[in-house]
Amino acid sequence: MKFADIIGNKAAADALLSMADSGRVAHAMLFYENEGCGAIPLALAYIQYLNCSDPVDGDSCGECPSCRQMAKLIHPDVHFVFPVNKGPKSSDDKPTSESYIKYWRELVLNNPYFLESDLQKAIGIESKSGLIAVAEAKSIIGKLSLTAVADGYKAVIFYLPEKMNQETANRLLKMVEEPPEKTVFIFITHAPEKVLQTIFSRCQSLRVLPSGVEDVEAVLVQKMGIDPSEAHAKAAVSGGSVGVAMSMIGDKEEYNRFMDMFSDLMNSLVARDLSSALECGEQIASLDSREKQKAFCTFAGDCIRKIFMLQQKLPQIAGIPEEESAFYEGMAGKCGRKFCSKTITNIEKVAYMIDRNVNSKILFCDLVNRMFLSI
Repeated sequence: MKFADIIGNKAAADALLSMADSGRVAHAMLFYENEGCGAIPLALAYIQYLNCSDPVDGDSCGECPSCRQMAKLIHPDVHFVFPVNKGPKSSDDKPTSESYIKYWRELVLNNPYFLESDLQKAIGIESKSGLIAVAEAKSIIGKLSLTAVADGYKAVIFYLPEKMNQETANRLLKMVEEPPEKTVFIFITHAPEKVLQTIFSRCQSLRVLPSGVEDVEAVLVQKMGIDPSEAHAKAAVSGGSVGVAMSMIGDKEEYNRFMDMFSDLMNSLVARDLSSALECGEQIASLDSREKQKAFCTFAGDCIRKIFMLQQKLPQIAGIPEEESAFYEGMAGKCGRKFCSKTITNIEKVAYMIDRNVNSKILFCDLVNRMFLSI
C-alpha cells in the first residue's frame, strides 16, 4: 500500500510522511478513526514507506522486496494483532491472531476499510466477542525479541486495542514503553476512551477523520469497482466511512432488517403503544449474537442522529436516503426536543453493557421503557 493509493486523509498522510522524513519516528502511535474510515491503509502505507529501500517523491517505490512483501501482507518483520476467540476456523485451544492470519490477509487485501463485523465473519466468530488476550502478548514479545529479518523497522499493527484486557496490557507495557531499536507499534482504535490508560498514555495520537462524500465515492468506484450511481447514493449516507458504505452495498438484507426493527420501534413509541414497543425490544434482544445486538445499537444511534439533524433544520448533513426521508421527517416532527440526546446516551450505555455480558432482554426492555418516557 502506497500513500499514492490512498484517496483522502491527506492531512494524516502528510503528518506521517513528515514524521518519517524527519527521522522522528514515534515508537508507539494511536490512530483514532470512525469505523471504516481508512486507518488501516494509512498504517500499511506508513510502515511500507519506513521500510522501503528506494523511496521516490515522498512515497515508497512499490518495487523493492520490502514493498512487494507489504503488498501481500507477508513482510516478515510486520505483525498484526486483532481480537479473536475460539471458532471453527482454528483448532487452537488458545487462539491468537496468528491462528487466523490467513483470513486477516484475505480480508484486508480485499477491503482494507472493513468493519469489525466483517472481521468476525471472516475469522468465523460472528456469535462471539473478540478479545486480545494474554497469549497474544506472549506471542508478540517472542517475535519482537528476534533480530529483524530485513534491515528496516519491525512493526506491530494492533487493530482494536480497546479489546485488550488488563493482563495483556501489563505484559506488553514495558515493550511498548521501551521497545527494541527500530520497532514501531501502531494501535488502531474506534473508541480511544476504552483503550487502557497504561497503553494510551504511551502513544502519540493521530486522528483519522471521516472522508468527504466525493472521496468516499471515488474509493468505491476506483478501488472497489462499485457502480458510480450506487456509489454516489451510498457515499452520501455513509458518514464519511468507506467501510459503512461497503457494508450497505454488500449486506442490504441486514440493513433492511435493522431498518424494519427501528421503524417498528419508533412507530410504536410515537403511537404510545408500550406493549408493542416492548415486543420490538424483545425482537432486538433475540438477535443471534451480542455482536449483532451491538451492531443494531450502532445503527439505531445513527438513525437517532438523523432525526436530531432534521430537528435542527440541517437536512443537508443528515445523510438520509431519499426513500427513507418521509419516515425521518415524520419522526422529527413527532419526537420531543430532548428525546434524541437522551436516547443516544441510553443506546451507548446498552452497547457498553452488552460487552459486559449483561442480560440483553433486560437491557433492551429498559431501553425501550426509557425511550417511551422521553418521546
